[in-house]
Amino acid sequence: MTEDKNNLLLNISALYRNVNKYFDRHLTDYDIGSGQMLSLIIINEHEGLTAQQLATYAELDKGTTTKTIQKLLECGYIEVVNDQQDKRIKHLYTTSTSREIINNLYKIRNECTNQLLKDVREESEDLLDQLTANSRSFAVDDSYQHLKIAGLQKLTLLDYPGKVGCTVFTASCNLKCPFCHNKDLVFIPEGYPFYDPDEVLEFLQKRTSLLDGVCITGGEPLLQPGIFDFIDKIKSMGYLVKLDTNGSLPQQLKKAVESGNVDYVAMDIKNTWDKYSLTAGVAISDSQLKNYRKSIDFLKKSGIDYEFRTTVVKDFHTADDLKQIAKMIRGSKYFLQTFRNSGNLINPNVTGYSQQEMEEIVREVQTVNATTYLR
Repeated sequence: MTEDKNNLLLNISALYRNVNKYFDRHLTDYDIGSGQMLSLIIINEHEGLTAQQLATYAELDKGTTTKTIQKLLECGYIEVVNDQQDKRIKHLYTTSTSREIINNLYKIRNECTNQLLKDVREESEDLLDQLTANSRSFAVDDSYQHLKIAGLQKLTLLDYPGKVGCTVFTASCNLKCPFCHNKDLVFIPEGYPFYDPDEVLEFLQKRTSLLDGVCITGGEPLLQPGIFDFIDKIKSMGYLVKLDTNGSLPQQLKKAVESGNVDYVAMDIKNTWDKYSLTAGVAISDSQLKNYRKSIDFLKKSGIDYEFRTTVVKDFHTADDLKQIAKMIRGSKYFLQTFRNSGNLINPNVTGYSQQEMEEIVREVQTVNATTYLR
């Protein structure tokens, strides 16, 4: 067993060194390293993302993110543009210079990936995903005190079904749904006034006799390592805990549910698989789509109380789309949420269906999944 453990770490070390050697050889002409190349590809696939979002996608700390952006700026591969509505938000875009080389970078990346996956079985890829997920505990401080809380709704009768609750909004998301009404939680403005987690917990401690549960939403809560410690603190006060998630992080979702500290999960299903990238506002690969499927399958088998939900937007959804989703999750609670313009949207031009149209759509979808409801 000791030898097996040594071999595992030696293999990881060899993998890291050999991949770096490959990129060192192939990126010389572009004056960037492998990390900067991958960041440039992320920016190319998510035009207009912020530095915070780049850090989230690439799993970089603040210092490394700043250096990466500076290097890409110096090379002329990206530009920084102020948000038209909020000057505190800065967006990253590729330039014509990077567009001249981006196909070459994809070719370099793909050749590396194909070589690494040669003769590798799918279950081995799943093992690597699990190893990577486990390794994240080394890289960060998972204390609740590092949690970025962007909002607190002190009383809600809507967010936790059948309960009197409050809602905690965590910052940062790995999607950019055009109809998202929490724009500031996605494109976090500089100097955003985050809540002190200790003060939020102190508030909750004083409300134990008034509230039944706490809904944790975002953003995407599972992006933050401190979320598990935070949920544990809430649960220890006797609260029921509801977790909202987009389903992109199945390992984190499994960890949250299997901890026993989560009582209810609400997972968004943005659209049919062929429309997922369009509706989520970011490029989502086939391998990433597998993660959403894993989350759906896990919840259906987990034994926890859960629901699936879709915010229905006229620009992205048809009744047939929703029936296709309903067929995939048949037998599960499925809520179709009426889109309402809150005035703080990522794309202020998207539109929703009327109440009458929504009622008709729900009746259609119920022919596929009887447990479909209008919200």
